[in-house]
Amino acid sequence: MNTPFGGLCASNPAAAAAGVPANKDRKMASAEHLVLDLSNPDLRENALLELSKNKDLFQDLAPFVWNSFGTIAALIQEIVSIYPVLSPPNLSPAQSNRVCNALALLQCVASHPDTRMLFLNAHIPLYLYPFLNTTSKSRPFEYLRLTSLGVIGALVKVDDTEVISFLLSTEIIPLCLRTMEMGSELSKTVATFIVQKILLDDVGLDYICTTAERFFAVGRVLGNMVAALAEQPSSRLLKHIIRCYLRLSDNPRACDALRSCLPDMLRDATFSSCLRVIFVSAGIDNSNPFEPINTNFTSVVCDEDPTTRRWLQQLLHNVGGNRVPGLQAGGGFDHMLVN
Repeated sequence: MNTPFGGLCASNPAAAAAGVPANKDRKMASAEHLVLDLSNPDLRENALLELSKNKDLFQDLAPFVWNSFGTIAALIQEIVSIYPVLSPPNLSPAQSNRVCNALALLQCVASHPDTRMLFLNAHIPLYLYPFLNTTSKSRPFEYLRLTSLGVIGALVKVDDTEVISFLLSTEIIPLCLRTMEMGSELSKTVATFIVQKILLDDVGLDYICTTAERFFAVGRVLGNMVAALAEQPSSRLLKHIIRCYLRLSDNPRACDALRSCLPDMLRDATFSSCLRVIFVSAGIDNSNPFEPINTNFTSVVCDEDPTTRRWLQQLLHNVGGNRVPGLQAGGGFDHMLVN
């Protein structure tokens, strides 16, 4: 059966090899045709569906989406068209699926090196923030938040201070903290990954640790998540939480504060079993927040998670010493809060 992106018959190896360029050309032509369909309201829904399903098969889809006339405007139109159903929450599954297909194309644009900064300079991520500000836990809203986080996650996956600086000029930290508190496990994981990537940049770490309010806002949410994981463990979410704490400990004032506010459950054996067991299915472990959780495990591997254990050991080493002398006399976060 033919797909919108064509197929290649490999019954004759020589013919198949000769047909590879032609097949690629057919895929490109088909993708370009679908992108042009996005400008037609009557054809847009099907084009969104086909492009989002097959976006990984077309290497240069992002530049074509960005540069084709009216395409980005059509995608933004899809986004803003559902703002009225966000509050009160009346988003239907069909509406959620359609706008998430549009978001999948924007994630493609955000991931591509030729379009990433153009995407950022146009401030398109701001159009996604109303989705991250929702609180409904229904499936349509959860899917919407998760897909929106995927777009932001695609931006921060590439270490770029300019990306981090832009995000910090917006409300991304409070929005991620909100999702870390009330989202599903997968949404919490992606939101924590975004905060982690922001912290790993020196600009991000300095931003969080500049004021006591920012530090303790992040610390409070991380602490609540640790407490929740004691009831419902998740090794991959715990991994990102520990990495956030470890990065915070690189800042002297934050490290000093962590000596008193780091959760005791990270100091004892509460999560020993969580760090020891890694579930594997089809060769994909559960440490990547951008891989869906597969519950149909073909195998279960009980092994140490050396990376996370090393991070935790380093964290405990960092916060285990005496208080930093320069911070005892009014240089730490406690003094900042008092004032």
